[in-house]
Amino acid sequence: MWIRAMTSPLTTHVLNTAKGIPAANIGLSLHRLDPASETWLLINSGHTNADGRFPALITQQEFLSGVYKLRFETAQYWESTGEVSFYPYAEVVFTISNPEQKYHIPLLLSRFSYSTYRGS
Repeated sequence: MWIRAMTSPLTTHVLNTAKGIPAANIGLSLHRLDPASETWLLINSGHTNADGRFPALITQQEFLSGVYKLRFETAQYWESTGEVSFYPYAEVVFTISNPEQKYHIPLLLSRFSYSTYRGS
């Protein structure tokens, strides 16, 4: 019997654009802003898989409207490849207005730049 893996309504994919490969084993954490205290609440953390993905960021039940942050530990990643990065980390802050939709937040990464967009 096959057990279906949880499908996260929020996904990410990190690509090392300098080498044209997925950024495997990059540390990341997902946070939601608590509007009452204006502090970031940690939801999940871990490392990307061999394909540069973190497949189970958040459950549908936990996924609420609000402001979120994905933090990527870029310095540790580049150090693990024997290189140095200008950015010690990258934070992507975004607003979820409709938690019924799917959201994909890719990070395109090199040692001296990064970019992101809302993917599908």
